[in-house]
Order: sequence, then structure tokens, then C-alpha cells
Amino acid sequence: MKIIRECPDRVYLARLQADDSQAFDLLFDQYAPELCRFAHSYLKSHADAADAVQECFLKLWERRHSFDEGIIFKAYLYKSAYHAVLKQLRRQRHWVFEEYGGETLIDEASPSRVVEYQELEQFYQVAMAQLPARRRQIFVLNRQEGLSYALIAEQLNISVKCVENQMTQALKFLRAHFQAHGMSLALILLAGQVL
Repeated sequence: MKIIRECPDRVYLARLQADDSQAFDLLFDQYAPELCRFAHSYLKSHADAADAVQECFLKLWERRHSFDEGIIFKAYLYKSAYHAVLKQLRRQRHWVFEEYGGETLIDEASPSRVVEYQELEQFYQVAMAQLPARRRQIFVLNRQEGLSYALIAEQLNISVKCVENQMTQALKFLRAHFQAHGMSLALILLAGQVL
């Protein structure tokens, strides 16, 4: 059984910036299993999930010299995994393979659909930017990184009730924002399982 030692993020950062591959291995051992579960919940493939997580850690290693002192590796890795999952899903949706009469027909996603998706994502990002910073952080941790209210409360050192309140306010604002523009928040959240 492998014992994983947890270090403060500042210690990890200093070691990574000193090109300490052992610190990288410790981070990988600590976070890779839960990131794989997170990615698998969207991709439904162990191989694709593993690829997404490897991509996250590759980027972590490549960017190790550019991180700020205040980095929270768990948050960074979840955000990176989320983007890697989106990239995989876009790649999967880009081509539709259909068996027809012994031939494989390939139909590229229509350019109008791609533009619609990009516009929807931009609209979502604009709405998110209007949330107060703490509320946005809580919303992202819950809806994009999949953390429970209890984990968010523990990570941010606030009460679960505070997290619930912030989520209620965030959803209320987003719902009103999208309705004011003739869109359904449910549609936005389902369009990419949170963009």
C-alpha cells in the first residue's frame, strides 16, 4: 500500500519550481484517482478519463514555473480536468460515425451548431463574471468541479449553510439573467453538463 503524504500547496509549488519530480509524483498520487473518477463520470470511458487526467498533469508540469504563490493545486487540477473533459467531449461530438450499408459515413458537426455552442458558452461566461467573486467560486466548485456543499464549506472554511445560501443566490441570479434574454438556465446547464 502506498502512503500519500499531503504537503501544503506552497511546499509543492517550491518543489515543482525546483524541478523536483518527486513532488510531482506525490501530487499525481494524491489527486489522479479522484480526477479519474471525475472525468469518467462525464466521459464514461476509463481510457478517455485517464487520457484527460494525464493531459492535466502534463500541463501542470509544463506550467510549473508560471504559477502564483497562492495556487491551490486541487482547484487548478479540477479546473484543468474539467477543460480536458470538455475538449474530449467536443472531439467526440465533432464527428458522427454512422454505419450505413457497409460504409461508414462521416458527418461533421454543422458550423451553425458550433457557433451556437460558442455563443452559449460566451453568454454563460459573461453571466458568471457578474456574480460576486465568492459566490462564483462556490458555484464553480459545486457545478463544475463536482464538490459537495460539505467539501466546499470545509475547503473555504465557511458553514454548509453559507454554501447553500450562496448557491441559491447564484442560481437565482443566473435564472433571472437567462430568462431576461429568453433562455432557460436548465438548457444552459444541460448543454454541456455545465459549460
